[in-house]
Amino acid sequence: MNEKYNVYLVSDSTGETLDRIFLSLKSQFANFEYIKKEYAFVRTEQQIDKIIKECTGFPNSLILYTIVETKLAKYISNKSEKNNVPCFGILGNLILSFSKLLNQKAIHKPSAQHVLDDDYYKRIEAIQYTMSHDDGRNVSDLGKADVILLGISRTSKTPTSIYLANRGYKTINIPLVLDQKLPIGLAANNKACVIGLVADPERLADIRRNRVAIMKDNNLKDYTDIDYIKREIQDSKNLFKKNNWPIIDVTRRSVEETAASILKIIEIKKNK
Repeated sequence: MNEKYNVYLVSDSTGETLDRIFLSLKSQFANFEYIKKEYAFVRTEQQIDKIIKECTGFPNSLILYTIVETKLAKYISNKSEKNNVPCFGILGNLILSFSKLLNQKAIHKPSAQHVLDDDYYKRIEAIQYTMSHDDGRNVSDLGKADVILLGISRTSKTPTSIYLANRGYKTINIPLVLDQKLPIGLAANNKACVIGLVADPERLADIRRNRVAIMKDNNLKDYTDIDYIKREIQDSKNLFKKNNWPIIDVTRRSVEETAASILKIIEIKKNK
């Protein structure tokens, strides 16, 4: 039986970066059992002392940290070493290497990535736009969108839209329903990157059945019927091919993977 580890994620900011790095790290180990404990906005030696004290009280504890202030980073490293707690700094060596490459000193400022600059306000605007255009609402201003996602029900349109919005892209998602006309101006839209999302019919049927069970609505027979779903999928593919819109199969893709493919398509379109 594998040992279970107590993993302490210690950050001097929100901890978002560290959490994503740990997510990528743990995915590489099939039999890694752990209990994760997160500590954000750690900026004093007293806070670190409390974390180290807790670590020493549990077997198999280890620390991953993103602390950019040099003195504090050295403090957590030294304290961990004295108490025999494995400790790994995520950004330290990378910042040092970049400093040498760029021939300039790093500012070592916590939360520097969260500065309220133009990019920040662009993301906020994109999120507001995307939320107000979810599920086919407000399609009268398609010209303002950066990305337009099309797909039948349960093809991950909304979560993908939100992810793209957080990257600063104004995104509209429009559900496709059999025999329903598309919004005026969509086919002629040259500004936005229009993407078609599809999925395996069997997988969609399972997802929809679970959805209907939660909703407790027994009047949605077509919605979960496999033949009806196959027809929906085929009609949507025909539409995408007719308009020369890129198609992404989301069946075995996470939202992040789908979004990465969309960003690549956007990049290719910009360079044409």
